[in-house]
Amino acid sequence: CSADVGSTSVVQNLAAALVQQGKQVLLLDEHTGPRSICALWKIAPAGSWADVAASRLSLDSAVGLAACGVQVLPAVHGAHGGDAEVRALFQGQVAIIDAALDDNGALSPLAAQADDVLVVLRPQPASITAAYACIKRLHYAHALQQSRILVTNAGNAAEVQRVLANLTAATGRFLALGAIPAGCVAADASLPSAQQLHMSVVEAFPASSAAVSFSRMANDLLKWPWRARDSISASPSTAAARQFG
Repeated sequence: CSADVGSTSVVQNLAAALVQQGKQVLLLDEHTGPRSICALWKIAPAGSWADVAASRLSLDSAVGLAACGVQVLPAVHGAHGGDAEVRALFQGQVAIIDAALDDNGALSPLAAQADDVLVVLRPQPASITAAYACIKRLHYAHALQQSRILVTNAGNAAEVQRVLANLTAATGRFLALGAIPAGCVAADASLPSAQQLHMSVVEAFPASSAAVSFSRMANDLLKWPWRARDSISASPSTAAARQFG
C-alpha cells in the first residue's frame, strides 16, 4: 500500500509461483506506466477489464499471456466495469489484483471483492508507519476486519518477527483488527536481476531464496479460507466487500 516496497513484484511473483503449482491465474493490474505488470512482463493485452465487463471482448481474447502462463488484464482504477463480479467472468482458480488505492486510501470496487488484502512493507520505520496508516484507512473505508502482512527486503528472522509482532499488536489494540503474518521475502539480488530480464524471480532464478519464499507463500495462499459472501453493511463513505477465488 505504500510506495517503493515492491508490492507489484510480490503480485507478479505470487502469480507466477501459483502457475508453477498448476493453477490457472488471472492477474488484474490497476496500475499503468513503466512499473505496471504489463510493462514488467513486456506484454500488451488486447483489451481491459472494462472491455470484458461490458462484453465487448471475451476474457480469453482480452488478456495478455505472460511467458510463465499468467493471464494479465489491465483494470485501471475508476474505469467502467469495476463493479462487475470477478467470479462470474473468470472461471479459473485464482484471481489476484495489484490494487491501486484512491486518494483516500480506499480500494476500487473491483479490488474490494477480494477474499484477502495483502499489505506489503519493508522493515524500516517509515514503511511500517505507512503500512499501519494503509491498514487504518482500509479499515475505515471498507469495515475491514482482517488483513495479511508481508515483509519484503527482510534481514534476519528476528527483525521480521519484531516488525510483525509490533504491527500485529498495534492493529489489534487500536483498530480491533486482525493482522495475520503472511511471511517474508529476504533481500535478494536475484529480484532486480529478474526484473532486468522482464521475468519473475521464480522463473528466472528458481533456486534463489526469494523464489523459494514466493513458492512457499503461494502454497500457503491456496489454503487461506474464503470469507462469507454476505456484503458488509456500508455507509455512503464505505465499500461493501465481496470475494473471488
